[in-house]
Amino acid sequence: MQKPIPGEQAPIIVNVDRWRAGLPPDAWPESFPSSGDVWRRDVFAVADAYRAGSASARQLLTAVLIWGYGPIGYGPWRAAKSLGADPDGKRLAYALEAVSASEHDEDALRTAYRRFGDPDQARLPWLGPGLFTKVLYLAGYRRGVGGVQPLILDRVVASRLPAEAGVGRASGWLSEEWLAYLRWAAEQAHARAIEPDAVEMTAFYDR
Repeated sequence: MQKPIPGEQAPIIVNVDRWRAGLPPDAWPESFPSSGDVWRRDVFAVADAYRAGSASARQLLTAVLIWGYGPIGYGPWRAAKSLGADPDGKRLAYALEAVSASEHDEDALRTAYRRFGDPDQARLPWLGPGLFTKVLYLAGYRRGVGGVQPLILDRVVASRLPAEAGVGRASGWLSEEWLAYLRWAAEQAHARAIEPDAVEMTAFYDR
């Protein structure tokens, strides 16, 4: 069995049967854990399959939303609404285009973030920054590379970041706030010789 990603304390526990019943069959990610214990590595596996062309954008979104919502009761309903607004996955694929390449820079990250927030491009119902940064993280993170990497920015993380991280509001963050946070996390990771997502997890778990 693969080890958890450094910094991750526990899996997210979900009711797999409830999630399956609430979502379109085509959106269910193959080989997703049937135990209900979902680790980041499990969602990264779907992201790897997406980039390799063996999983769809809808399957990737499903994996991220199951992990992101976890046991929250309205999770399957909201996920179904998000998926229903993009039945062919084209809006998702367009948003992820910039971060799916083997290498990406700040301009690519900014573009992807803005596409997810723009109703004329890739915005989906119930998929605000707290969730779509999870999608960007899982689809675009490159472990072992360092530097500025896409990271999760949700209300929990935002509430625990220091002022120097550059996040000035509790929600609805601008793309430049997200990028300021990514730069700050990259600096912290370099100074501490850890991965940038370990910096995010430290904030999330408030250590």
